[in-house]
Amino acid sequence: MREATGELNMLYVVITLVAGLVAFFYFVIWPMIDTGQRQESGCSNAVCPKKDNDGDGWVECQKDDKTITCKYKG
Repeated sequence: MREATGELNMLYVVITLVAGLVAFFYFVIWPMIDTGQRQESGCSNAVCPKKDNDGDGWVECQKDDKTITCKYKG
C-alpha cells in the first residue's frame, strides 16, 4: 500500500508542475507573443520611411493617423 501512496504523491507533484508550466506560458509567454503578433500585423500595413535614421533597427511609421514603431526591413 505504501508504494501506491508514493505513486499518488508523485502524481500530484507532476500535475502541479504541469499546471504551473501551463500557467506560466499563459500569463507570461503568451502575452509577449500576442503583443509581437499585433505589432507585426500593424506594421505590415503601415507607411514607413525608406531608411533607418537612428540606426537602431526601429523606425517610426504612420498608420491610420497614428505613429507606431516598427522594425526596419530595409
